Amino acid sequence: MTVKNIKAFGTEAADALLEPLDINRREATPKDVEIDILYCGVCHSDLHFARNDWGFSVYPVVPGHEIVGKVTHVGDDVTKFQTGQLVAVGCLVDSCRTCNNCKNDLEQYCPEWVGTYGGHDKHLNSPTFGGYSESIVVDEDFVLSIPENLDLAGIAPILCAGITTWSPLRYWNVGKGTKVAVVGLGGLGHMAIKLAHALEAEVTLFSRSPKKTQDAMDLGADKVVISTDEDQMNDVQGYYDVIIDTVPYAHDLNPYIGTLNTSGTLVLVGYLGPMDAMVNSIPMIMGRKAVAGSLIGGIAETQELLDFCGKHNITSEIEIINIQDVNEAYERMLKSDVHYRFVIDMASLKS
Repeated sequence: MTVKNIKAFGTEAADALLEPLDINRREATPKDVEIDILYCGVCHSDLHFARNDWGFSVYPVVPGHEIVGKVTHVGDDVTKFQTGQLVAVGCLVDSCRTCNNCKNDLEQYCPEWVGTYGGHDKHLNSPTFGGYSESIVVDEDFVLSIPENLDLAGIAPILCAGITTWSPLRYWNVGKGTKVAVVGLGGLGHMAIKLAHALEAEVTLFSRSPKKTQDAMDLGADKVVISTDEDQMNDVQGYYDVIIDTVPYAHDLNPYIGTLNTSGTLVLVGYLGPMDAMVNSIPMIMGRKAVAGSLIGGIAETQELLDFCGKHNITSEIEIINIQDVNEAYERMLKSDVHYRFVIDMASLKS
């Protein structure tokens, strides 16, 4: 297969900084869409993968799965997109297309799903490279339309932070009258608040810091509960139908389980790994409460989210950076020093 060399930003090792790289992209096949990347969001997963925190990174790594760009070429058999159209690509660029998950628009749970980076490109028989690059070539079935009324840079984090919180909100039927709590106010948490509010749920932020109260209210929360305040936590025992837990590190779930209503569910979306401390099953059994997990969404669900955001004028709260500042952004992200998502202006790579 014919390939072309393009500029990118990535790393050759877990302990190395991200720096300019040259990578290969395939020439568009008949079903492919070639996209000039305009903006790419910066996700915690980018950092974890670049530094091999999960133990399965293959180098070189070019992160980035919150991609917004413009179509520059379409294959002969492409029917959904045309040259010049503004589009998006999220966390997935392929799947097996035949398993039950794929048939039910749950490509994110396909055993053979292909990540936008760190997956296996069946065309080139090599790892996939993400959006910290000039351009990307993607099968049209994994390309998304974007609303014309939204800020392009603000759309980017919807492709990961947005869909990661939207999918459980939809699965657990959050809507008018639902009592929802969000644990953690970061990239995921701020999108969860915005989306739950737009779904007309009653929304609470659980936070350890009173300093986040005004931000949470501005984003659409109805109230803030300080999780280290025993009286405030006692006041909401048995109250919530759904809790979206966005905290990206090991933490104690037990205080939050007690605030679930009968048959309520706490959904983990921010952390991968063993929990600490151990979960006490007594309140779960005594109230038919559940602790669950959720990944991103499938392609149809992500398109649904983008359309919903267009209707309700929802974008992520962002700070735009140049690609040359991404290493500093990673360090700031570890310190939660961003409100609430970095987005790279990819014109800086071309310059």
